[in-house]
Amino acid sequence: MAGFRNGRGRDNRPPQQHRPQQAPYGYDTAPPQAYPQQQWQQQPPQQQPYGEPEYFGDPHAQHPHAATANNPGHTQMFSVDDPYGPQGGYQAPPAPVGPRLGWKALLSGIVLRPADTFLRMRDHAVWGPALTVTFLYGLLALFGFDQAREETATLGTTLSYVLMTGVGFVVGGLIFGAVTHTLARQLGGDGAWQPTVGLSMLIMTLTDAPRLLFAVFLGGGNGLVQVIGWATWLAAGVLFTLMVSRSHDLPWPKALGASAIQLAVLLSLIKLGTL
Repeated sequence: MAGFRNGRGRDNRPPQQHRPQQAPYGYDTAPPQAYPQQQWQQQPPQQQPYGEPEYFGDPHAQHPHAATANNPGHTQMFSVDDPYGPQGGYQAPPAPVGPRLGWKALLSGIVLRPADTFLRMRDHAVWGPALTVTFLYGLLALFGFDQAREETATLGTTLSYVLMTGVGFVVGGLIFGAVTHTLARQLGGDGAWQPTVGLSMLIMTLTDAPRLLFAVFLGGGNGLVQVIGWATWLAAGVLFTLMVSRSHDLPWPKALGASAIQLAVLLSLIKLGTL
């Protein structure tokens, strides 16, 4: 009994301090509530569970879930080609190159550089040169017809006939140029009517000028005049086709079809020279 009173028989060792248990290898000892925050800080920006969806962000970065792409619950980036974009079949019309041409460069360009001239002037009206050149052509056109020269014997009748012929060619050029523009639009063209009408008047008069010059001195029925007339008529067909093609963005068969009526008018002028 004395032993128990004196504390004998009990464990007299000092109380041991409890050491924290060491976590197994690979596990953190942080409390559970701090574990999600620690995991959030350790993750790279592209692996954060919150923020932007996985289909946003840098399309060139390597996604960590690339191996599981196209599986249920995963989204893979993709692109859709625009059929109306630059890779599509539609080609935008060529833009006019350079500033507007003056009347001297315009007249010489129609003969020497027709393709570049028509492309540059496709959006510019040419009323001044077209009306002036057509009226002057009409003043001389009367003397290219044999029968008309015989009927205008007196000076008074000659002046009246000359003025009437000049005005008539201007009105006719406007009408047939408008017809050419209308046919071009019906065939799918997209050009403006002012450049088309003005340029068609210039083509009609400039191409027939060599025939008219020889017809004034040799007569419309001369063989050389007829050969020149047929050659210039073919040149007019080429220029009409090229002008409508550049002004309305049409292939050459449609451009030639739009110019058919005006070419028929020029052909009749050549035949009228033999009457």
